[in-house]
Amino acid sequence: MQPFDARSRREPLRLDLIAAPRGRPAPPLVPGPVRSRAGERVIQGLLFLCALLSICTTAGIIGVLLWETLAFFAEVPLWRFLTETQWTPLFADKHFGIMVLASATFLTSAIALLLALPVGLLSAVYLSELAADRTRRVLKPILEVLAGVPTVVYGYFALLFVTPLLQRVLPGLSGFNALSAGLVMGIMILPIVVSLSEDALHAVPVSLRDAGYALGATRFEVATRIVVPAAFSGVMASFLLAVARAVGETMIVAIAAGQSPRLTLNPFVPVETMTAYIVQVSLGDTPAGTLEFRTIFAVGMTLFLITLALNTIGNAIVGRLRERYE
Repeated sequence: MQPFDARSRREPLRLDLIAAPRGRPAPPLVPGPVRSRAGERVIQGLLFLCALLSICTTAGIIGVLLWETLAFFAEVPLWRFLTETQWTPLFADKHFGIMVLASATFLTSAIALLLALPVGLLSAVYLSELAADRTRRVLKPILEVLAGVPTVVYGYFALLFVTPLLQRVLPGLSGFNALSAGLVMGIMILPIVVSLSEDALHAVPVSLRDAGYALGATRFEVATRIVVPAAFSGVMASFLLAVARAVGETMIVAIAAGQSPRLTLNPFVPVETMTAYIVQVSLGDTPAGTLEFRTIFAVGMTLFLITLALNTIGNAIVGRLRERYE
């Protein structure tokens, strides 16, 4: 073994001796062309502008809502907005109880979620764990077609088909009601729950299923006791998206639920949701800059805060329940 010589540090490294096979001369080292980074910089700048545009758009929406909402509360006290039990800002005797519109939004959204969440989850379990590959390839695209149907079509479907059908079973059902609007809204958000939940279930590692089968579990037990708990974070994300979609739905409730603001949880009578009221005032009959016109911004800010709170709580729950597999 030769002793270490400090002078060897000064000698250049012979790459040709290292890379050359024994008995063959090493190929000459030719430096590659230097790539120009101008194209990468242009793409990076465009991506930055796209991100900046989305941020500026969100900031602009929040700014307009906040400015008009502050102008509204300069004339209407906040306690009156939160505690009154009537909503008649377009009448001579004005009342500004947001609970009237919030209760109708909660009612229609609850009906839709009671239909969409369990049916969507069970459908996702069937498509992911129990259905044959051919059946899955046929049924899933059919369900996803529902997501492309315009909400106006859903609204008139609820008004002209679902409501008369329900009136045969429930004779006291009004022509405009929250029940038919909520049921059709549940059908509308059903593809969201099915598609996202099925993707989350399908992403669970096969090794977990094999472990369940090795312990003697049936396919149903593996699906309900292993796969669904493992994919619960993704399933919860689909539920949150469905809730936000139901709360913000406009045309179905504006057409089928009516425009009668009342503080009730009776699904058989006409109600008016927050989005339906915004549509009513935005038709152009209310002069801009008036107190009546500013009510839509106060309602919109309330809807924005409700959706933000739901997303924040949901993200916290998903973050705690998320499981990572190596």
